Amino acid sequence: MCDNKFLLFDRLQKIKQVLGKYGEENFYISFSGGKDSVVVSALVDMALPDNQIPRVYADTGIELNMIRKFVLNLQKSDDRIIVIKPSVPVKRMLEEEGYPFKSKEHSHIWDVYSRNGIECKTAHTYLNEREGYGKRHMCPNILRYQFTDEFKERLKISDKCCKRMKEEPLDKWSRDNKKNYRIIGIMPSEGGRRATAKCLAFKNKGKGIFFHPLVPVTKEWEDWFISEYNIEICDIYKEPYNFDRTGCKGCPFNINLQKELDILEKYFPGERTQCEAIWKPVYDEYRRIGYRLK
Repeated sequence: MCDNKFLLFDRLQKIKQVLGKYGEENFYISFSGGKDSVVVSALVDMALPDNQIPRVYADTGIELNMIRKFVLNLQKSDDRIIVIKPSVPVKRMLEEEGYPFKSKEHSHIWDVYSRNGIECKTAHTYLNEREGYGKRHMCPNILRYQFTDEFKERLKISDKCCKRMKEEPLDKWSRDNKKNYRIIGIMPSEGGRRATAKCLAFKNKGKGIFFHPLVPVTKEWEDWFISEYNIEICDIYKEPYNFDRTGCKGCPFNINLQKELDILEKYFPGERTQCEAIWKPVYDEYRRIGYRLK
């Protein structure tokens, strides 16, 4: 058996094991319409034919149009796909909670700093190199100016965007429908906070579960699986668009943000304009300091 087939067998067995142990009826799939969540959904169907596990899509209003249309089209022939919406418009939420900047880690630490001051442990650690941590876990020099009273008056930063627009609607749906176990398509190889993802993560003293079937999987394996089993994915990943990954359009966390905006400018200029309107304060600051955007 080739390595790819062996890993597939391993993942199918793991899905059967976990859902068998904790009860298939308690699970739902966090379904974004992106490549990873489509692969997770396909694996669950291979492992458990005829399953009725809900695929829940958070329609935030800032997903790429092609992804949203892809999900809604799938919903026409699959009643397991459920569409939910956040309770607050994105623009108002950003103005009230703060804008994402650089990464979830940076935005979270800045938010903590803004409420507790520069001497709080979280900010102090981020701004001062500690043995064993290295520079990767420190604030980049180009962004250290943000930890000042002057900057606090100019732009409010926070990591709450994903939480308010996706996590909270999913949590509410899971409570209302008594589905406390979530299946999520994330890979540690994508970096950031995902780098520490475990196959199983427990919350609320074991009453809730996050199951990540793709933890040992690579992008190369994922592409092999999609090709080998003719898995239908959104055309946004194909020629001529060739998106590597998708999410909220124009998200400032995207390290390849300029590339994404260039593609949108060429093929979807209306969405590019929308990005400039949604994330304007962050984009203006990125351009002012020469960070991520031209």
